[in-house]
Amino acid sequence: MAKKSVASLQTGSKRLTKAIKMVKSPKTGAYTFVESIMAPEVVNDFLKQK
Repeated sequence: MAKKSVASLQTGSKRLTKAIKMVKSPKTGAYTFVESIMAPEVVNDFLKQK
């Protein structure tokens, strides 16, 4: 499973990070990408989820 924290986004006074995770589908075996914008502190928790 590939994972990467891509961008550091700044909106006003908040710092946000866009995280992209590649997830393999159990049914078809195809890979899909899951994107989310979040605070930098929770990126590792997002990437560890299955």
